[in-house]
Amino acid sequence: MFIDYSRIKVFAGKGGNGCTSFRREKFVPKGGPNGGDGGKGGDVIAVGDENVNTLLKYRYNKQYKAKNGKHGSGKDQTGESAKPIYLHFPLGTVIYNITEGKHEKIAEIIHHGEEIIIAKAGRGGRGNTKFASATNKAPTYSEEGKEGEYFELEVELQLMADVGLVGFPNAGKSTFLSNVSAARPKIADYEFTTLQPSLGVIKVSDYESFVMADIPGIIEGASNGKGLGIQFLRHIERTKVLLFLIDVNSEDPAESYKILKNELHEYDPYLDDKPHLIALTKIDTIEENDKEEILEKIRAHFESINDENIIPISSFTKKNVNKLLHSLFAKIKEYEKPQEMD
Repeated sequence: MFIDYSRIKVFAGKGGNGCTSFRREKFVPKGGPNGGDGGKGGDVIAVGDENVNTLLKYRYNKQYKAKNGKHGSGKDQTGESAKPIYLHFPLGTVIYNITEGKHEKIAEIIHHGEEIIIAKAGRGGRGNTKFASATNKAPTYSEEGKEGEYFELEVELQLMADVGLVGFPNAGKSTFLSNVSAARPKIADYEFTTLQPSLGVIKVSDYESFVMADIPGIIEGASNGKGLGIQFLRHIERTKVLLFLIDVNSEDPAESYKILKNELHEYDPYLDDKPHLIALTKIDTIEENDKEEILEKIRAHFESINDENIIPISSFTKKNVNKLLHSLFAKIKEYEKPQEMD
């Protein structure tokens, strides 16, 4: 099951208490202090793991507690520190602190093996040995261990893909992805067939490929929570290139594109700056005798209304599909080029 959102509570371990103790040696009736320090508690650490692709684990287990450090003891023995606990997250996970009404980002997991402390453990208390001085050679007090940090966290997965498919429900996104990759998203002739994002690896040559994400269909008002709402729009943020898929049979393809662009802008204006391509899907459903005339009208309308070019494709006949994939790959490479400084 694909889960891309959860709320959890994390408790770092408390430090062990310092010890108040004195030397008890034969012929030394009033020995000096020898109380050891308490051990450090366990941290809570987020780890990036490329082998994990869902937040399912955090849907059912909501609390994570690290152990406390051991108390110090006599003979200057320091208490054992507790081991940290590691929470493995998919790459692309963003973690927010929502304790007491806050909503601040505290971690973003990008790389495999990356470790970020999300709740710091309390340090151990000092034993009475540490308080000995020239004026107080036998202190009778020690220090308690410090409490570890506690947070309520919101954990959100944003898929990391090169290309994000954007379109209305039933625009042919899942069919397209299933035909150009090994991904097998659910396909049917009704809206919101795709209820969770799907990833597919697209091979453009023996040594070159890219990752494409099929995002559940967007409808007008999605940026305000309508339909499936913004819960899936966040997956578009990390993509390098956007591919808009517009159904050739829609009432006004150019207007459909305009609505999609507006929803993305309302969600995040920075999405306007992402490189993109536009594909007109399902051209195999047009009568062959009328195809050229209809496509030319739509192309001209796009250029006049949106100042954009379109690539007509058919996932069924594979018409122009390779052309589109190579164009996408070129866009990705262009995006990845280091930006020249002025």
